[in-house]
Amino acid sequence: MADKDDLREQFTEAFEAADYPISSPMDLVPALPNGPSTKFESGDFSMTAMELNTKLGGDFPYDSVDEFVDSVMEQLDDQDLL
Repeated sequence: MADKDDLREQFTEAFEAADYPISSPMDLVPALPNGPSTKFESGDFSMTAMELNTKLGGDFPYDSVDEFVDSVMEQLDDQDLL
């Protein structure tokens, strides 16, 4: 089982350097330490940023990293991926 607090922290650290507001997933790529290959792992959860993008609907634009990460966590939870 994934540690939701750990994942939230990983997502926040990876996406906080983006230039908010963001209007598409492409706005996040320059902020990622390893680009689309940036990997998020916790417990049995493991997903690259590129894989993550395929799982998310995204209700762009997002005005802050917290707003974006909240949406990511909610969508992953709704899909029983956490």
